[in-house]
Amino acid sequence: MNVADYPDALPGPLAEFQSVTKWYGAVIGVNDISVTLEAGITGLLGPNGAGKTTFIKLLTGQLRPSLGNVLVCDAPARSAAARRHIGYCPDADAFYEEMSGRQFVRTMARLHGMSAVESRERTEQALAEVGMLDRADRTLRGCSKGMRQRIKLAQALVHQPAVLVVDEPLNGIDPVGRRELMELFRRCAARGQAVLVSSHILDEMDELADRIVFMGRGRVLAVGTLPDIRAMFAGQPLQIRIACRQQRELATRLIPWDQVLRIELSGIDELLLQVVRPDDFFRQFGELIQATSFDVSRLETTDTTTEATFQHVMSAAAKF
Repeated sequence: MNVADYPDALPGPLAEFQSVTKWYGAVIGVNDISVTLEAGITGLLGPNGAGKTTFIKLLTGQLRPSLGNVLVCDAPARSAAARRHIGYCPDADAFYEEMSGRQFVRTMARLHGMSAVESRERTEQALAEVGMLDRADRTLRGCSKGMRQRIKLAQALVHQPAVLVVDEPLNGIDPVGRRELMELFRRCAARGQAVLVSSHILDEMDELADRIVFMGRGRVLAVGTLPDIRAMFAGQPLQIRIACRQQRELATRLIPWDQVLRIELSGIDELLLQVVRPDDFFRQFGELIQATSFDVSRLETTDTTTEATFQHVMSAAAKF
């Protein structure tokens, strides 16, 4: 399969939330969110109750927004036109357990309106892509968690959608399988599909996602690459580790700096710092090292991962 197989994969947003609110009686699921999904991998992150499930159900047309619009390829998400362009791999299993994996994917292809011949061809392509071509005749009831996850992905890909939505796709997958599925998502993104990955495994988003959507309390708290989001919250404390032979002397010089909130001595040559305004700190620290004889062998930030950035975002959101 190549880009030509994906006529929907065009420049610009493939899906869009336009000032969307969804409430369940007195409970607000999502509150006035506006987000676009373009070709590439977007990570959807947030704690339980953040609104991720409502977000996914709105995008896949399972829910109707109370206010605003959700569009997929310029069509309302609940319309048949939009659903032709969406591939959905849910977290929960919902199989016809007596079927084989191959029969299940082929049935899903037929439900998309494909002919018998086309459904067979597309099924084999999808099974090959998820690494299940030689194992797909096993009855679904007897498949492992990882195999069932791959079959769910195959049915989501069989109609070659412009937008692929995967909810907790790496649950129950061994490390080798995770690597293979991450490569699959990258291939989808490379050929122009928009891939939305909802996950609680935050460190995997560092390697996988092109950008992140952080949700909390039904709102979109931040959108962008990890460095972009980290820059938005530059006032939040940053953890820094410094290795220096003159450990105590360096600590004495750094204590008076107003960017330094805390210093902890670790081992015989390490300092663990908590700083604010990191750009100012690094500039002043560089000037100090140039002007003195401190022997600094390593300087690294320890919390620029997705998980640390998420904690910064949630901490900032709690102040509003």
